[in-house]
Amino acid sequence: MTDQAPTHELPERGPAANAELALLLEVAGTPKPGNVDRHRDLADLRFEHFLAGAVGARLGLDRAAAGDPVGEAFETAVAGMSQQSGGNTQFGCLLLLIPLVRAAAAGDCTREGVREVCEATTVDDAAGFYRAFEHVDVAVADPPEEMDALDVRRGADAVPTLRECDLTLFDVMEASASPGDGHGSDANAREWVDGFPRTFRAAEAIRADEGPIADRAARAFLELLAEEPDTLVATNHGREVAREVCDRAASVDSLAAAEEWAAELVDRGINPGTTADLTAAALFVALERGVDV
Repeated sequence: MTDQAPTHELPERGPAANAELALLLEVAGTPKPGNVDRHRDLADLRFEHFLAGAVGARLGLDRAAAGDPVGEAFETAVAGMSQQSGGNTQFGCLLLLIPLVRAAAAGDCTREGVREVCEATTVDDAAGFYRAFEHVDVAVADPPEEMDALDVRRGADAVPTLRECDLTLFDVMEASASPGDGHGSDANAREWVDGFPRTFRAAEAIRADEGPIADRAARAFLELLAEEPDTLVATNHGREVAREVCDRAASVDSLAAAEEWAAELVDRGINPGTTADLTAAALFVALERGVDV
């Protein structure tokens, strides 16, 4: 009779783990012009801050996978992400990932599945979203004058107005997606309202691509950046600069060319962070759909 070590079947990564991995892979992808990656830091935001932010967000991602309310899961993820010295690393990424994780945990990581999650959000979810702004500074455009009481930068102070107006988180995203009156539209909000079309298209591009997944992430980032102007660039530098960056991305034909451009954007302080958010979301969907790491 011989002693045999017991065999244990290793569990598969679940949606929360895939979301954490997507955050790590997003920042590891390089080059992503203007963004922190494994080759370059920004003046006050470093690669290590993003690693710590991804790990810190895990509790909120776990809550989303467990079916907790979207707003509570999001605020928990942002609070955990903020526990590093760099400040806001992945607020926008988490805004996209939380409903995706909820949908995936329910067995429906599709545009229809995540649309259902978003449309089912409540006023309480909106309150959680607003409270999340109290954990980190987030660059956002000024709202239309008539929506000043609902400026997200007011944080919890805006919650009574939310409740008075009976606005769900989906309603808030819908207002941000098409604010009108010359105010810019937020790309992440449009994903929420439209069923994450760019996220799922980029995920399929990552799946169809070849080579290391960090390289695929970098190529997906460039394709997304060439597709339309980046919201964060428009907020910080104006729409003309955002269009210039978009057009330049469309002319980049290799990662080597992107590497040369990356230093220029860092020097100019131009950070296409919204495009990085979409890249993280696309990586999550690709991982959920079987991309190997």
